[in-house]
Amino acid sequence: MDTDRLAVLLELSRYGSMRAVADVMMTSTSTVSQQIASLARETGVQLVEREGRGVRLTPAGRRLADHAVTILAAVEAARADLDPAADPAGTIRAGGFGTAVRRSLLPIAGELARTHPGVRVVVHELEPDEAREALLADRIDLALVYDYDLAPATVDRVIAAQPLWRTPLGLAMPSDLAPDPQPATLELFSRFARSAWIGNSRNPAEEVILRVIASMAGFEPQVDHLADSLDLVEELVLARLGVGLLPLDRARRPGVAIVPLREPSAVNRAFVWTRKGRAAWPPLALMLSQLTGTTAASRPSAPFSPAPVSVKTAGAQSPGALPQPAKHEEGP
Repeated sequence: MDTDRLAVLLELSRYGSMRAVADVMMTSTSTVSQQIASLARETGVQLVEREGRGVRLTPAGRRLADHAVTILAAVEAARADLDPAADPAGTIRAGGFGTAVRRSLLPIAGELARTHPGVRVVVHELEPDEAREALLADRIDLALVYDYDLAPATVDRVIAAQPLWRTPLGLAMPSDLAPDPQPATLELFSRFARSAWIGNSRNPAEEVILRVIASMAGFEPQVDHLADSLDLVEELVLARLGVGLLPLDRARRPGVAIVPLREPSAVNRAFVWTRKGRAAWPPLALMLSQLTGTTAASRPSAPFSPAPVSVKTAGAQSPGALPQPAKHEEGP
């Protein structure tokens, strides 16, 4: 139903004659009659009936006029809510990986609760593939995702992406195995050719990077462990059960060294995704401006620099090799 025609019907219910409605709406009586007739065709019911030289609403017409009050009020409320100049109000459904939620989303959501009480933020922790599916299915309005420059994510054509930050990756290992000086990436990987490796249980792109670099170094990595939590990756490293990738700007616990990857390097990239055409919605526009404007300030100020530690080279074991289960075979 055309809302303009509903407005005409509502005025007719108030003033009782098409001439009076025409005067109030500054139009002609024939236009009012045409609008009512078109609305009757849209609804499939008779809305007015003759009464002497004028008309009156039928029971269906009166019922629709009652609905028109609510419908037109809702339309006006929607227009005000979507007005770019209006104070943002509404619920933003956000989904993303835990680091971005903690680092960027939560501080902004807390600030918006204070400065814009009409904006409510609902958070779901999701890995990139889960966030993409939820965004495309319209279950969330905003997705915080990440990929790697060596394994870039595929962005659907209906998604608008904005970069948030870039974090170089390093190889996490027990501190006593950290080489000094730091070798190039392929040599670093070769030192752990016979070690167990740690992949990501929810994002296969990380294992892709491991296998690509290991292939360039001339071996196939034995990926025994899969972990989604960066804390768990550190625990596995501390237990000397394997080595794996961690961001260089991560504050890590004693006993864990993160040696930068260089030549080639690998970079973790974070993005905010929305569906194209929706970023103008005031609450979402406000959140996006906050995310893209404050992300850099929210990053740790001091990047990790591993302390130089001498490498132990006992016997014929590879310099970085960790104690291996009996089932492991030596790499090429």
